[in-house]
Amino acid sequence: MSKIKERTGTPSANGVSSQQAVAGPVAPPRVSARRRRPGVIALSLALIAAGGAGVAVLLLQVGDRTPVVTVVREVQVGQVLTEQDLGEASVALDPAVKAVRADDLKSVVGKRAAVELKPGSLLSPSQVTKDSLVKSGEQLVPIGLKPDQVPATDLVPGQTVLLVRVPAQGAAAAAADETADDGVPKTIAGRVVKASKAAPGTGVVVVDVATSAKDGPIAAAWVSAGAVRLVLDAPDGR
Repeated sequence: MSKIKERTGTPSANGVSSQQAVAGPVAPPRVSARRRRPGVIALSLALIAAGGAGVAVLLLQVGDRTPVVTVVREVQVGQVLTEQDLGEASVALDPAVKAVRADDLKSVVGKRAAVELKPGSLLSPSQVTKDSLVKSGEQLVPIGLKPDQVPATDLVPGQTVLLVRVPAQGAAAAAADETADDGVPKTIAGRVVKASKAAPGTGVVVVDVATSAKDGPIAAAWVSAGAVRLVLDAPDGR
């Protein structure tokens, strides 16, 4: 009886058993594609568009600037403006704001301040005047008002006022009363040219009032006697 030998494997030329599986190429793992969400895409596009619009508006605002005249140092009412009082700035100007353009700077030099001008503010046409605040045929009378005599309404240049004679005492009062009608308070029409700030400690406010040349000495006598009060007149005399 012949013996049959079982082959357990036939070695190949390179010494590897035929039963050993030959390794093939390794397939890459399947990666599932991320599903795109239309809502997120739309939101991203909207944000990009909004950002672009904001930049465009900012560029327009920066580009749309107007050279204007500014006040660089304090100017009192009635003071003549010089080039040293004024400067220039480029600002985004609202159409409702009236300001003197930088090209017109020389046209305001030599004019008078109609109101008190503060450094850092824009200069508007209404704040300057070519006329003297004390006109021909007028006189300027300074009147000191105690705290309880100052109106609650701010006194500003151009306001019309009445100077009213009130009872006074002493020799100076007698001189002031010589111009008064018996029993009828005498009044003098005037116009505020300037009002100072309240003095520290006393609170006294000095008001420069322009009156007619014939009434100026009378008003001065009333002030000297302490026999005058200032009354605000109705706008336009009504």
